[in-house]
Amino acid sequence: MKYRAFAFSMIMSMNILALVPASLIAQTVTPKLGETHAPATTLSSAGARKPTVVPQPVLTGMNVLQPAEGISPATAVRVTQLARFGRGSLQETAYSPDGQSLAIASALGVYIHDAKKLSEIGFLPTSDQAWSIAFSPNSQLLAVGLRDGTIQLWEMASKTLTQTLEAHALAISSIAFSPDGRLLASGSWDKTARLWEVDSGKLVHTLAGHAREISSVAFSPDGQLLASGSWDSTIRLWNVARGKLAQTLKEHLGVVYSIAFSPDGQLLASTSGDRTVRLWDVARGRQVRVLKEHTNWVLSVAFSPDGRLLASGSNDNTVRLWDVTDGRLLQTLDGHAYGVSELAFLPDGRLLLAKSLDGAIHLWEVEGGRLSRMLKEHPQEVQSVAFSPDGQLLVSSGPWDDVVWLWGLRSGKVSQVLQGHSGWVLDVAFSPNGQLLASRSLDNTIRLWDATSRKLAYTLREDSGYVWSMAFSPNSRWLALASFDNTIRIWDVISNTLIQALKGHTTAVPSMAFSPDGRLLAAGAADGTIRLWDVTLGRLVRTLEEHTSSIDSLAFSPNGQVLASGSSDTTILLWDVPNGKLTRTLTRHKDQITSVAFSSDGRLLASASRDETIRLWEVSSGALVQTLIGHRGEVNSVAFSSDNRLLASGSSDGTIRLWGVR
Repeated sequence: MKYRAFAFSMIMSMNILALVPASLIAQTVTPKLGETHAPATTLSSAGARKPTVVPQPVLTGMNVLQPAEGISPATAVRVTQLARFGRGSLQETAYSPDGQSLAIASALGVYIHDAKKLSEIGFLPTSDQAWSIAFSPNSQLLAVGLRDGTIQLWEMASKTLTQTLEAHALAISSIAFSPDGRLLASGSWDKTARLWEVDSGKLVHTLAGHAREISSVAFSPDGQLLASGSWDSTIRLWNVARGKLAQTLKEHLGVVYSIAFSPDGQLLASTSGDRTVRLWDVARGRQVRVLKEHTNWVLSVAFSPDGRLLASGSNDNTVRLWDVTDGRLLQTLDGHAYGVSELAFLPDGRLLLAKSLDGAIHLWEVEGGRLSRMLKEHPQEVQSVAFSPDGQLLVSSGPWDDVVWLWGLRSGKVSQVLQGHSGWVLDVAFSPNGQLLASRSLDNTIRLWDATSRKLAYTLREDSGYVWSMAFSPNSRWLALASFDNTIRIWDVISNTLIQALKGHTTAVPSMAFSPDGRLLAAGAADGTIRLWDVTLGRLVRTLEEHTSSIDSLAFSPNGQVLASGSSDTTILLWDVPNGKLTRTLTRHKDQITSVAFSSDGRLLASASRDETIRLWEVSSGALVQTLIGHRGEVNSVAFSSDNRLLASGSSDGTIRLWGVR
C-alpha cells in the first residue's frame, strides 16, 4: 500500500511557513550578482538531495482552438474550456494480478498501460479524482475509490463502468478486493472501513472505531481478516465474516501510512511517521521486529510475491529492501527526488514499481537494484502559469517539480523543460518585454532565463533566504523580491545591482504588483494589509487594511486606477488607487482566493480560488458574469493572453486549462 501525495500537499498548505523547510529558514546565502551559479544542493524536509533530472517529455495535449473573439463582459457567458494540458496529478498505481496491465489513477481518471511496454492502452474517465484503485483477483474488474466518497467498478475488457456505490461521506483513501473477489473493502477519511458485496453492491459491514482517517486497508490471504491502518497510529484487525474488531495493534508512535500482509498471511508489515517499519505476528497480535534504517517518515510497504523480501519507501527519498527472515537490510535504492509514496512488485517478482510524491514512477530490477525505467510524463501540480507577451508560449511550475515547463500553444504539448533548480518552483513570470523568464524556487534562488535561447542568464540568491513573491516592473528593468526577513528588495536586472530595499512589513509578503507606470509597488502581506510604495522615492504612500487574512494575489488594472486584491478571507477587494478608497467587495468564492488578473482592456477581472472555480467579474459594476468549472483541484493561478482571446488556469489537479469564447 501507499501514502497519498495529496494528503502531504494539503498538510504543507495548511500554513504558509510549512512550505519552507527548516533548513531554508536557517540558511543565509550571500548574493553573487552577474554570474551564473551551478544548482545548489539543498536540504529538504526529506533530507539532502540532488536536483531532479527530468527527461524531455512528450505530452499529449489538445490542439488549441483559436477563438474568433476576445473575452469581454459581452462575451463572457460564452467562455468555455478550449483545451487541457497535462494528464492530471497522479494518485496511485496498481498492477493487474495477471501481470498484463498497469493502472494509474489520476485527478482526471484512470490510465491503463501495458505493464511491460508502459504504453497507454486505455482510459477510464471517472466523475471525480481517482484516489485509490484495486484489481479483482481475476483481473477482470477495477475498483476505483474517488475523492467524493463514491466507488466505481469498471469492467476491464470493455472499459465500461458497471456499478457506482455511494460509499462514504469523505474521500476513499484505500480499496482492496478479498482474495476470492466476492467482497470489496474501502477505507475512508470519514474514519470508517466498509465491506461490500461485489456482485450486488450491497453494504455488508461498517467497521468503525478509528479515531482518525483511515490510510490503508488490506485483506489477509485467506480472506478472514481485514487490516486497517490509520492516522490515529493504530492498526485494527477485523473479523470479516462477523464485521467485529479482533485486535488492535498499538506500537507505532506516529501516523500509520501503509500496511501489507505477507503472502502466507503469517506477518503484517506496517509503516509510520515514526520512521519505522514494523512486522507483526498476525496470529498472536504481537510485534516481532522493528526496522529502523529510514531517516524520515516511511510511507509505503510491499512484500515480494514469494514473501522473502520486504520493500519500504520513505520520505527520505529511498527504497529499502529487507530480508523478511532476519530483518537484514539488503539494499538501498537511491534515485528518487522526493518521498516514495507507493510500492508494488510485478507478479513475477523481478521488477519493483516505486512511485514518488512528484508523480515519477521508477521501475527497479529487484536483483541488482538497477533502475530499469523511469516514467515522468507531466507536472504533478500546477502552481503558476504565465503567457509570454507575444502569446506564443505558456509556462508553468508547481510543487513536486524543480523544473519549469514550457508549453507550445499551437501543439498543446511540452516544448521544453528548464532544469537547474534544486527545490520546488513555485512561481514563473515573463518580463513585460518578453526577453527574460524568471522562476522562483524553494531553493532560495530566482533564476533568470533568456526567453529566446531558453538558457540560464544568471541566478539571484537572496541573503535572507526564502523569497515569498516576485514582480517585474513594466519597463522590464526591475525585479522586486519579497524576502524572508519581510524586506522587499528591488534589483536592476540589466546591471545586476540592488537599487532599493523597502522595509516596514512585519509579516511575510506573499504577493506584489507594480502599477502600469512603474511608480507604485503594491505589496500584500500575511497580516491582511496592503502597502503601496513609491518605488522611485523608496517611501510608503499608504496602507490598505480592510482584509482580515493573508493577501495572496494583487493586480493593477491596465490604466492603473484600480487595484484588485485576493485574500485567504475568500474576498476580492477593488481599490481606487489615487485615493486608496475601497470601492467594491466581491464575495462569491467559497474558499481562499489564490490569483487575480485583469484582462488587457481592464474591463474584466478573473479570479481563481481553492474552491476549484474561476470567476469572471465586470470591473465597472462588480457583477459576476461567468463561473468556469472544470478543474478537479484548487485553482492556483490565472492569466489572460495579451489579446484577451485566451485565459489560462493552473490547478493542483495537475492540469492547465485554456478558456475562450466559442
